[in-house]
Amino acid sequence: MNPSRKNRIEHCIKEHFHAIFIDVINESSNHRVPDGAETHFKLIIVSHQFDSLTRIQRHRMVLELLKDEFFQGLHACTMSLYSINEWEKNPTVIHSPLCAHQPDSHEE
Repeated sequence: MNPSRKNRIEHCIKEHFHAIFIDVINESSNHRVPDGAETHFKLIIVSHQFDSLTRIQRHRMVLELLKDEFFQGLHACTMSLYSINEWEKNPTVIHSPLCAHQPDSHEE
């Protein structure tokens, strides 16, 4: 049986980063996708490997790690990537943006 995309992402992150905290959240249900889709995720990773990197460098590192998932249908990934020191000072997680295609409250 093929592991879920969430499990593959978690495994990949755990193998690559020596993180003290990892959370992989499937946010696909907040978007107009078929039931059971695994297309939109939120990642929270806290690792010493982010110590000397800018936010852009961190994002590029994770995007490169997940490029095969993007080729296989991963559509979007919200990322909160912290060094251990940053996390200890302010463990704030960035909220994912609302889907542009969420049903309006007037739609049925």
